[in-house]
Amino acid sequence: MIVVMSQKADSKHVDAVLERLKRAGFQIHLSQGVERTIIGAIGDKTRMRDLALEAMPEVESVVPVLQPYKLASRAFKEQDTIVKVGDLEIGGGNIQVMAGPCAVESREQLLEAAQLVKAAGATLLRGGAFKPRTSPYSFQGLEEAGLKLLAEAREKTGLKIVTEVMDAGTLPMVAHYADVLQIGTRNMQNFFLLREVAKVNKPVLLKRGASATIEEWLMAAEYIMAGGNYNVILCERGIRTFENFTRNTLDLGAVPVVKYLSHLPVIVDPSHALGKWRFVAPMSLAAVAAGADGLLIEVHPNPAEALCDGPQSLTPENFHALMQQLKDVAGVFGKRMGSLEG
Repeated sequence: MIVVMSQKADSKHVDAVLERLKRAGFQIHLSQGVERTIIGAIGDKTRMRDLALEAMPEVESVVPVLQPYKLASRAFKEQDTIVKVGDLEIGGGNIQVMAGPCAVESREQLLEAAQLVKAAGATLLRGGAFKPRTSPYSFQGLEEAGLKLLAEAREKTGLKIVTEVMDAGTLPMVAHYADVLQIGTRNMQNFFLLREVAKVNKPVLLKRGASATIEEWLMAAEYIMAGGNYNVILCERGIRTFENFTRNTLDLGAVPVVKYLSHLPVIVDPSHALGKWRFVAPMSLAAVAAGADGLLIEVHPNPAEALCDGPQSLTPENFHALMQQLKDVAGVFGKRMGSLEG
């Protein structure tokens, strides 16, 4: 349920409600907005009748949350969440572009990619050090050596780092280097990993599962938030349908739907959704028009030589052209491109 405090409520009134809920065994999540304080309480709803919360001073209303996802819902927090990555803000009218190669292949490749995406206007560098591949014979990533190269690229360019964490065993290592922890589509419902990631004080980029419904996606976010980490960024990356011309089917309809249901920021990964570089630019522009707060785009200095996902990676020239188009489209919809200068 949600306990909405009045505008006149001060810390004493809020603390009194919190204390009563805690004594009754409820799990508490506090959301302090600009105008009101909202208290999320999760527990046995049959005990609610005995608490008489609406009779307490400065309690405006007690509202049951019908959706299975409580903390991720608009009922819990009406204002959009802005996730901060250092000085960068994801959400709040900013379009942040996360760009780079699918996999960290070498020092030369990564540093070149980092310099070119920064020059084009990206604010975060994406790159996989651990790669979950369908085939055991495919390139699996450089692991910690790749993480060290990502850290070096950050030091040289100022770009924040987003990279995937595969399991709880390597989580401490990845968290040591990364600015944003990516949960890939295969791990969206790895609930043990979600609980472990919730314990780390890092923003989490949660990709939608290939066959996941919107509710299942939000429930995965709920696992992270219930564990105490509210800095969740949702990423639409295409879902599996009967269509096989593209790698997946990009569900841009999910962007406005999720932003209606949830306060969390939403970004779009058109590279994995389409699987073909020529369609990445138009769907990136469409994603911004649909309300996305950012993009996750694969860019490689030489896609023809890429060890992973070359066909869906943009060349430096194509990426630069796309970034120029994005500025125009963002302005039409009253948004602005993010920058390292803020």
